[in-house]
Amino acid sequence: MDYAYLETLRRKHPAWRLLLADHAPLIIGFLYQSFIVPNVRSLPEQDVATRLDDTLFRLRDELGEDAFPKPALEYLSDWSGDDRAWLRKYFPANSDEPHYDLTPATERAIQWIAGLEQQAFIGAESRLKLVFDLLHQIVQGAETDPEARIRDLETKRDAIDAEIDEIRAGHMAFMDDTQLRERFLQMESTARGLLGDFRQVEQNFRELDRQVRERITTWEGNKGDILAEVLGERDAITDSDQGRSFRAFWDFLMSPAQQEEFTELLERSLGLEPVAELEPDARLRRIHYDWLAAGESTQRTVARLSEQLRRYLDDQAWLEDRRIMTLIREVEQHALAVREDMPDLTMPVDEPAPQAELAMERRLFTPPIKPVIQSETLLAGEETVATDALFEQAYVDRDRLRGQIRHALQTQDQISLADLVDAYPLEQGLAELVTYISVATDDAAATIQEGREQAVEWLDSEGTLRRARVPLVIFTRSAVP
Repeated sequence: MDYAYLETLRRKHPAWRLLLADHAPLIIGFLYQSFIVPNVRSLPEQDVATRLDDTLFRLRDELGEDAFPKPALEYLSDWSGDDRAWLRKYFPANSDEPHYDLTPATERAIQWIAGLEQQAFIGAESRLKLVFDLLHQIVQGAETDPEARIRDLETKRDAIDAEIDEIRAGHMAFMDDTQLRERFLQMESTARGLLGDFRQVEQNFRELDRQVRERITTWEGNKGDILAEVLGERDAITDSDQGRSFRAFWDFLMSPAQQEEFTELLERSLGLEPVAELEPDARLRRIHYDWLAAGESTQRTVARLSEQLRRYLDDQAWLEDRRIMTLIREVEQHALAVREDMPDLTMPVDEPAPQAELAMERRLFTPPIKPVIQSETLLAGEETVATDALFEQAYVDRDRLRGQIRHALQTQDQISLADLVDAYPLEQGLAELVTYISVATDDAAATIQEGREQAVEWLDSEGTLRRARVPLVIFTRSAVP
């Protein structure tokens, strides 16, 4: 870390800007009491505004009316702006009310401030043993010699057998009260820090999604190249050390046996008298449920970002196809406009090679045969022919039907012919239904199952309900050109 890096960090990093803010005590104290203490992931705007109004009312009563002149919603808008980024403002799925959540930088700043408080004691012994245990795990996990691994396991077995013999002989070693309290405080700190890890993982995926959208918007190359790059970066963050650790933690936490064991161990620890003297937070009893809620929120966010990205790519492809079709129609319209008055496009073309004509190769003159043409007078017929059929011909626009299929597949991966007819009722009756089946026949990716049938209903021009049974036809997104 040099001067230039630290100066840039001081000006741009949200955590540093929070520590330098004029109202830092108000911001940090309010966010700590609203999000960190109750282990809350996000809060609706109305709840956050109400809590901030109460906090501002108490502070103005103590410091004067001019202490914090802005209303609560304006403060929340400032704290969630891009220039500060202390809160994340977003709209959850199926909700019209904005929600607020802490950003990882804000949480790190608050945890650093909380660490400045004077601790009851420093758990040097437990930390030293934790270091030794981690070193043992590293060395044993990286050992490739089978004999060395067997010796380590035999040493542990001998130590366990010796401890069992000591207990049977009546000699049992116990931790004193200080050791119990020391390890409990370290466990509590580590458990609460896991919630911040979820926010950081979720933020990483959100940043990746934003970079991908920006790259797609400005991309000028092949669509396959950008898709390969997007999927490569998403796989890279999933296969990174942080992604692998999060996936392993989530698999461990989702195990019912591990949940039951953790609940039992937590209840037994909180029931010990030395631990009860610390008066631990009651919410610690459900800390593993907070982990599950935070992990599910992170998983839903990643799934939602993936779905939005897929729809974004599909919309881009549909817009490109629509632009191509628009250009083709413009060419056709220009061709129809000049059909009656075709311009003279003839032009002389030189022979690709000279031709040699010899005098002896010329044929002798042959007088032409004059044909004898006998003309007959055509008489008008007297038979009357019905011409109604010539004016009752129906033309079904296949492009319109393809557009309806493409529009229906923008929100789903596949749709049956019966569901498509329900969404877009038949306007031309049986002819339009047959055209739908013809479109499915031309598209190789569409599915037509002859062994299964489906009922299709429509109203004809006279209002009569018509019903037809046709083979099961399923249109998929890739099946529509």
